[in-house]
Amino acid sequence: MSRSELCTEAEISTLVYTFYDKVRADPLIGPVFNNAIHDWDTHLAIMVRFWSSVLIGSGTYSGAPMPKHVALPGLDADMFVRWLQLFHDITETLPNRLFAERAEEAAHRIARSLWFGYQMNNNPDSMPKDLHNG
Repeated sequence: MSRSELCTEAEISTLVYTFYDKVRADPLIGPVFNNAIHDWDTHLAIMVRFWSSVLIGSGTYSGAPMPKHVALPGLDADMFVRWLQLFHDITETLPNRLFAERAEEAAHRIARSLWFGYQMNNNPDSMPKDLHNG
């Protein structure tokens, strides 16, 4: 199966919109997102392009997520773990199981990368800690 056969853009949109509905309502990470994102329609469109590029190689996303994430104040490992838990809750409901598995794998790589980058930027004198497999 080629990457382009993994899923449809509609499946990616469903994942993104359903996931961020949960994120926005979450008591731990919702405030972080709601304080940082002022135009949710634009952000969700960007996230659809991001996940489309990651999962099916659409090439529709161009951007640098790391600087935006490292600039956020007060993030900790529990927040990244919670993000992964919410993502998992959504992927568990997806009928396209291969898409769900690939999205979950990508989410873990992305969360780990952003968490390491966050630590290295905000605590450059300390060794970064892992998320302990959330």
